[in-house]
Amino acid sequence: MRYLTAGESHGPQLTTILEGVPAGLELTAEQINYELARRQKGYGRGRRMQIEKDQVLITSGVRHGVTLGAPIALVVENNDFKHWRKIMGADPISPEEQEDVKRKITRPRPGHADLNGAIKYGHRDMRNVLERSSARETTVRVAAGAVAKTILAELGIKVGGHVLEIGGVKAQKTQYNTMDELQKVTEESPVRCLDPEAAEKMMQAIDDAKKAGDSIGGIVEVIVEGMPIGVGSYVQYDRKLEAKLGAAIMSINAFKGVEIGIGFESAHLPGSQVHDEIQWDEVNGYTRRTNNAGGFEGGMTTGMPIVVRGVMKPIPTLYKPLESVDIDTKEPFKASIERSDSCAVPAASVVAEAVVAWELAQAILEQFGHDRMDAIKENIQRHNEYAKDF
Repeated sequence: MRYLTAGESHGPQLTTILEGVPAGLELTAEQINYELARRQKGYGRGRRMQIEKDQVLITSGVRHGVTLGAPIALVVENNDFKHWRKIMGADPISPEEQEDVKRKITRPRPGHADLNGAIKYGHRDMRNVLERSSARETTVRVAAGAVAKTILAELGIKVGGHVLEIGGVKAQKTQYNTMDELQKVTEESPVRCLDPEAAEKMMQAIDDAKKAGDSIGGIVEVIVEGMPIGVGSYVQYDRKLEAKLGAAIMSINAFKGVEIGIGFESAHLPGSQVHDEIQWDEVNGYTRRTNNAGGFEGGMTTGMPIVVRGVMKPIPTLYKPLESVDIDTKEPFKASIERSDSCAVPAASVVAEAVVAWELAQAILEQFGHDRMDAIKENIQRHNEYAKDF
């Protein structure tokens, strides 16, 4: 299973094509739109979220609410394109029209892809870079992740996420009883945090950053319950599933770190306090007394909940812009300002859920079949029975 995305931030639309989604999966636009709406929420979002009301159009691969096994094409239109038609249009324009097209960007913004991308592809107008490198692209990655979540849910695998930290404010209450509870509480929180007291302080930190023309980052956590034992592999470096999850998290715009389980904390502890003791009973089969490994050993799932965290840096577009250099004149300037969020961590939590869900769904289909949902279910059921009595 794989997908590609296409589209620019202020172009006519964003598109993704998903190949390898099994036949027989019940899938509707409403399921995907629910996830798209979650991505647009969150305290600290900018004016773009007031302009765009993301809705998906399924243009292939689904008939009467059921997947066909054929490629699925998903489209999300950019409502703001009507204001950018001349600037972002695909048709050639005359030299005279080129003079009329404003907003040419020659001042790279620190922390963005602007300068490196311009040098790589030879663009003198860095709008050619920032339009594609924009986090707006995550819209259709969330759409793809919604499909992956639907696959996992059909197989009894639940995905949830929450915010652990924003701007140095850390959640103290991070425990939950069920995945349903986690999902309910975080949906009701403006910052997707399980700790209501910390959430208030996080929102204050976001307000303070906004007033100062600054931005703040944070840490998000994704938890997955119900994964079978032994998904992934130890036999080659590029087949280790936790490595794929690490790459997926790091592919999200502005993410600069990832850990699984207790992650970096394990560097400070002796092995006796890190490794998870194995136990067995007739009801649950093999489990662990603890889950410091975050659901992975040797690049494979252990059957325990998967726990993945990602670190998001502050959004680099600031309303008190940092210094930069004009690539045409080589003179110092204040960096250009595009519409921006003061904090996108709550939204990034939703994106993190999506990319994790995709990697896990892909791994499930690789191991248990990928043509028909009913066959995949049977294969997983047999595997779980086998693993339990192994």
